[in-house]
Amino acid sequence: MYLLFPGRHHLLTNFQFQYLQLIIHEGIAPLGLDGQPLRDLGEVQALIFAVTSANHSNTRRNPLPFYLRAIALEAFGAALGIPTYIYGVDDVGALPNFADYTLKRIRHESEGRFDLSPANSAVVCSTQVLEGYRDLGFPILPAELADAATGRTHAEMPWDLVERIAACPDWRRDPGLPQQVHPASWRVWWNYGLGDKVQLLFRDAMIGSDGDLTATRDYNVYVRQMDEIAEMKYRDTAPFIQPGRIGDIGCAVGSWIRQACADDRFRESDFYGIEVSRPLYEICLQRKSNGEFANPFVFFAQRNAVTGLSFEAGSMNTIHTSSLTHEIESYGSRADLLQFIRNRHAELAPGGVWINRDPVGPDDKERTVWLWLDDSDGDRDDATPVAGDRREQKAVLDRLSTRARFFRFAAGFRRDKGYSLAYKEVTLAGRHYLELSLRDAAEYLLHKDYTDNWDSELHETYCFWSFSEWKAALEEAGFRIHPDSKAYTNDWIRAQRWEGKAALYAREGDDLQPLDFPVTTMLLIGVKS
Repeated sequence: MYLLFPGRHHLLTNFQFQYLQLIIHEGIAPLGLDGQPLRDLGEVQALIFAVTSANHSNTRRNPLPFYLRAIALEAFGAALGIPTYIYGVDDVGALPNFADYTLKRIRHESEGRFDLSPANSAVVCSTQVLEGYRDLGFPILPAELADAATGRTHAEMPWDLVERIAACPDWRRDPGLPQQVHPASWRVWWNYGLGDKVQLLFRDAMIGSDGDLTATRDYNVYVRQMDEIAEMKYRDTAPFIQPGRIGDIGCAVGSWIRQACADDRFRESDFYGIEVSRPLYEICLQRKSNGEFANPFVFFAQRNAVTGLSFEAGSMNTIHTSSLTHEIESYGSRADLLQFIRNRHAELAPGGVWINRDPVGPDDKERTVWLWLDDSDGDRDDATPVAGDRREQKAVLDRLSTRARFFRFAAGFRRDKGYSLAYKEVTLAGRHYLELSLRDAAEYLLHKDYTDNWDSELHETYCFWSFSEWKAALEEAGFRIHPDSKAYTNDWIRAQRWEGKAALYAREGDDLQPLDFPVTTMLLIGVKS
C-alpha cells in the first residue's frame, strides 16, 4: 500500500511525523473521517508527497520555492525510514477534479510507476482537499483533523505555524516552535532565513496572496501592449542609461531589458529585472529560457521594491522604471511611494541614474475646466447593466460614445478608495459640457480607451502629482534632476484618441477659451550626486 500525502508542504510538523510513524512502523490502524476504523491497509511500501502549487513561490500563499520544500520533505522521509517520492503539481486554479488531476500528474511524472487508486493507496489529508479524494473512493487518514464537520483539530495545522512565524517578532527564539516544527523543516527555515522572508511577504499589503497587484488584469492583452511600445520606450530612455549594473524594476515581461541587451554599448553590462507579479515573472523566465536576450548576463527576481531594497545599497549604475510608480500610489499608499523613491536613491552608486517614465498630472490640476466630449461616436444611452465578464464589458464600453463612457468612468473611478469624481453637466449655446477639475478631466482622457482592462484601470490614478510635484519629491529624497527631464503630451494619443473626440475650455465671463490638451507622460531622470 502507498500513502499519498498531498499539500503545499511549506512546513512539516512533529505531529505529522509521529502520526505517520505509528501507521508505518507500529501498524496502528488510524480512525477514518467518521471516527470508525479503516479497513486493513496492509504494509506501507512508500510515502508519496504531491507538492501542490509547486510552480509558485515568493507569495503569501506560497512563500517557499519547490526545491526548498523538496529538501525538507526528503529529510522528513529519510527520518521515517521509508522510501519517499516527491512530485510537484503545478497550480491550475480552481479545478473541481483537482484530485484526479494530481493522480494523473503523479502517474505521468513517475512514468507509470505509481498508478494510485483506492485499491492500492490511502490519502493523508486534513484540509478540504480530502473531499476530492473521498469522492474517488480513497480511504482518508485525517491526520490533524479531529472533526470534519466543525474543523476541530488534534494539533496546530502546518499553515497555522507559518502564520505564527509571520507574526512572531523573533521567530528563531520562539521556544515553542522547535517543539512543533519537525527538524527537517526547521533546518531549512533556519538556514535560509525563511521566517524573515515570510514576515516580509505577510507585511506587504499591496500584493495579493498569490503575488499580484490585481486579479482583474488580462495578461494576454497586457503582454502584447508591453511588447508593442517597448522600442519607443527604450528609444526615449536610452541616452540616459549608464553602463554597468542596470536594473529594471517592474520589468513586466522583460521587453525593455530585451531592447537594452541588443544595444552594443551595454554588451558588458549586467541586467537585473525585478517583477512583483507572478504571472509576468514567469513569462520573463520563459523568455530567458527561450534565448530572447542577446546578453546572457540577465537575471530576474520576483519581489516587491516598496517594502525593501531590490538591490544592494550603492550598487546600481542605472535603475529604470516605466508605468510603475502610479501603480504604487494606486494599489499602495503615498507613504509607499515616498519609500519607493528613497529606496531607489539608496540603491544607486554615486553618479547613478534613476530613469522613471510614467503618466503625469497637469500643472494647476485643481483648476475648474469645461470638458466637451463627442456624443455622436457611439451609443448615447448607457442603460446597459454592468457586465461581469471582461469581454462582455469591453463590448459594452466600446459601443458607447466618448461622452456616455465618461459617466461609467465617473461612477467607478477609485470608488473602492473612497474617491468621488465631482462634475456638473452644463449646456451653453446648445452644446453640452462637463464642469470638473482639470485633474479629473485628464484622468478620464488618459483612461477612456483602456477598455480591455477596465476594472483594473478604474483602480489606478495617473494624475495625482504634477511634474513639478514629482521633481520636488525626488529632490527631497536627495536626487538632482537631470536637465533633460520633461513632461509632454504624447502626439499619438493626442491625434488618435483626443482630437475630434474631446476638447477643453476655461470659462472667462460668458465666453469659453480653448485650452491645450494636458500632458500625458513624464520622463524624469534623477541623478545621485
